Amino acid sequence: MDAFISELGVIIYATLLYTTPLLFAALGSCFSEVSGVINIGIEGMMTAGAFAGTVVAYFTGNPWVGFLCGGLAGMVFGALHAVATVRLGADQTISGTAINMLAPGIAIMMCKSLFSGSSDTIPLDPSMKIPVLFAGKFDTNTVMGTFLKNVVSNYAVIYIVFIAVIVVWFVFYKTRFGLRMRACGEHPQACETLGINVLRMRFLCVCISGFMAGLGGACMTMAITNQFRPISIVGQGFIAIAAVIFGKFKPQGAMLGCLLFGLCTGLKVIVGGNAATIQLVSMIPYVVTVIVLILFVGKSHVPAANGKPYIKSK
Repeated sequence: MDAFISELGVIIYATLLYTTPLLFAALGSCFSEVSGVINIGIEGMMTAGAFAGTVVAYFTGNPWVGFLCGGLAGMVFGALHAVATVRLGADQTISGTAINMLAPGIAIMMCKSLFSGSSDTIPLDPSMKIPVLFAGKFDTNTVMGTFLKNVVSNYAVIYIVFIAVIVVWFVFYKTRFGLRMRACGEHPQACETLGINVLRMRFLCVCISGFMAGLGGACMTMAITNQFRPISIVGQGFIAIAAVIFGKFKPQGAMLGCLLFGLCTGLKVIVGGNAATIQLVSMIPYVVTVIVLILFVGKSHVPAANGKPYIKSK
């Protein structure tokens, strides 16, 4: 029984840890998709956030400044996507793909110029990483103390992201902004007749999407790991998008999807074993992603105007 409780604590710890970057990105994706703009550039925006957050934290020594700058870096690429798709009416899928190629390329180029030709940043000192809350508050000599340490004592961003779920849910369903955002994704022409600026609303939502994705990327390199590498965000953005589809484009549903994928990703931490076993376990999140898309992509209620460029009537 003690072994089971201890193992359960490790599973919960790993699940929460790997859920956090996915959930930040998924919440951002919800803003964009619900407003009517497809954003498959989440992966590139996460990469920008991962790089910027790590570099700023390294040079300033302040993890929270780095975390915020990671979000702002993601927002810059969100704004680029918004200009292309909302203002210029470009194909949203192609624009998102371009962001996924552009952001990592810029990040690696800047990394090499800042760190003597290396595509990896210098590892962050523990003091430069996101702080751990309630560290040292539990007696690890007991099974229950170890369990509580694994469940409760974790990086601050984990608490922040679950608070963000509540805030985003409130914004979506209890505010005028959320009502207008959802209306722009369903009936933009009707919104225009009511005096709602559809283009401005969509532009803002895509920028918010980029900011949240950037925060998710910063979580990956400032909490889970301690440095930016070109492979830091490989596949995470697409998993976040799959979680949004699984959650039917709702923040609470996206949270459940991210918890599922976080559990799958965290399994490799507790399974261990030889290299072959780790490689097989590492495939689980991507296999589950494909299964989720097959089972749920046709059942999710996609906003009626999602992916359709809106041209303001004269």
